[in-house]
Amino acid sequence: MTSTSQNHRAAAETPKPGPQPKVALPRSVGVKRLAELLGVSGIEVIKVLMKKGSLVTINQTVDYETASGVASALGFEATAEVVTPIQAAGLKAKALHAAEAEASGLKLRPPVVTVMGHVDHGKTSLLDAIRKTKVAAGEAGSITQHIGAYQVEVKGQGITFLDTPGHEAFTAMRARGAQVTDIAVLVVAADDGIMPQTVEAIDHAKAAGVPIIVALNKIDKPEADPDRVKRQLGDQGLVIEEWGGDVICVPTSAKTGQGIDTLLENILVVAEVAELKANPNRRGEGSVIEARMDSNRGPVATLLVQTGSLKVGDVVVVGDKWGKIKAMFNDRSKPLRKAEPATPVEVLGLNSIPAAGDTFAVMVDEKAARTLVKRRLSEKGAIATGPSLDELFSQIRAGQVKELNIILKADVQGSLEPIRTSLEKLPVDSVRVRVIHSGTGNITETDVFLARASKGIIIGFNNQVEPGAKRVADLEGVDIHIYSVIYKLLEDVEKSLKGMREPVFVDVVEGHAEVRATFSVKKLGNVAGCYITDGRVSRGSLARVIRKGVVVHQGAVSSLRHFKDDVKEMAAGFECGLGVEGFSAFETGDIIETYRRERE
Repeated sequence: MTSTSQNHRAAAETPKPGPQPKVALPRSVGVKRLAELLGVSGIEVIKVLMKKGSLVTINQTVDYETASGVASALGFEATAEVVTPIQAAGLKAKALHAAEAEASGLKLRPPVVTVMGHVDHGKTSLLDAIRKTKVAAGEAGSITQHIGAYQVEVKGQGITFLDTPGHEAFTAMRARGAQVTDIAVLVVAADDGIMPQTVEAIDHAKAAGVPIIVALNKIDKPEADPDRVKRQLGDQGLVIEEWGGDVICVPTSAKTGQGIDTLLENILVVAEVAELKANPNRRGEGSVIEARMDSNRGPVATLLVQTGSLKVGDVVVVGDKWGKIKAMFNDRSKPLRKAEPATPVEVLGLNSIPAAGDTFAVMVDEKAARTLVKRRLSEKGAIATGPSLDELFSQIRAGQVKELNIILKADVQGSLEPIRTSLEKLPVDSVRVRVIHSGTGNITETDVFLARASKGIIIGFNNQVEPGAKRVADLEGVDIHIYSVIYKLLEDVEKSLKGMREPVFVDVVEGHAEVRATFSVKKLGNVAGCYITDGRVSRGSLARVIRKGVVVHQGAVSSLRHFKDDVKEMAAGFECGLGVEGFSAFETGDIIETYRRERE
């Protein structure tokens, strides 16, 4: 750490005496620009914001109140930037023009759909059936490679499907900041019903806040029992439309093709209600669906364009990688020159393999790309990726976060339910526990990704962490706690929740001293000759100087002497010489009240 960083870290922990340097801040400012104004690194600003409960990136914008809090923590006095009426009008016109330009360019885009469900319930078969029925006959033979996503056309409108391995990949992308899905299709076998992986998929989709459409698959089987499955869905909080809820449920059969068209039409209905729009007339941005190393073509990545357009020849930054797009292909291996919003493409030209879920952005030129990548690499690892229990409760989130997300895993169902019920009923005002997923068995990688994406923690009971999950947790910075005694688990969470509440402090009076004389002491200035009337007085205690019933000063006891000896504490009935920090205008008859502050 540089000396400048050390100085500012010290300033964040101990207020500087004397006047502080002033800095003029606008009503909103980017984190990068704020760091430049304060003369510190972007990392220092982000760390201060983390301590205040805000997890931001270097490119995000914060308001004046937040920025002034950062400035104060780093030893500056913030003032509002003065904007003349002419400047204000110009800024307003510029912002309005930009907003109008963005809004005028908005166009409807295809919805992006992720299909999730239990491994044996026909998810892959359903995707294959959709692809075979909706890809034009002349193009069917050109499907020669798998790129992790594809588009189909229904009644002249496109739908983009993400062909991921399941909710694990879906949440892994969310954990890295890529919210790419508009709609989740939950595949449930009509002959099998809700299974553990189905519950996981539901929890992951709910945590992402996306609408869920249920595909009740294998409806053609003689043993299919759709009513039983619908009841099970209701038990998981998914009440279907025909039973008075708002969840669309479509009977389907990947084998016979039954319900495929109805499912696709309902996806379009949900998309129409959501009014999904993007501006294709700007530089492209989006996310990585998957990436691999090809022995002949080098790094190959499947990108989903989410806004703007991506073109061959564009320079892009992808996470901490960069490159110039040499070639693009659609899901049918056809070369493309341009990809608009919600279009999945396979690209060549990156300098290395990015991670699934990394976001990409088209840059102005190669110099800008290299600069951004260099900064990201220098900052990588400097900021924790996930909140630990201590950070959540005693440093970053204290008094600001009002909800704790927990992934709960236990050895058996008999332990799971009472623990979940007890956690959700913990008696802590204004703060609640939200168990976003619970299940039996060991803690897995998908549990870790869900915790990371939801900014939560994992609690296990009488189980273990799988080796792969341990590696991912270390990499993603996810906190895992294993317990074998229920009361200890509940006790720890309750204590932590109390640390999340806005702290309430009360003053506890320790003693009073009456000023009977004043005199000057070399190096100490004016001190008060006092008689302690009750309690005790300690050096370092907080103190109020009270004159005729009015508090004229508050500070700390800076010096305490008994005759010529410096002492730490004096009790009632003794005389002493007493100094108060920042005050010297003592008068005979003043009362000095000492006290301490305790958290209620």
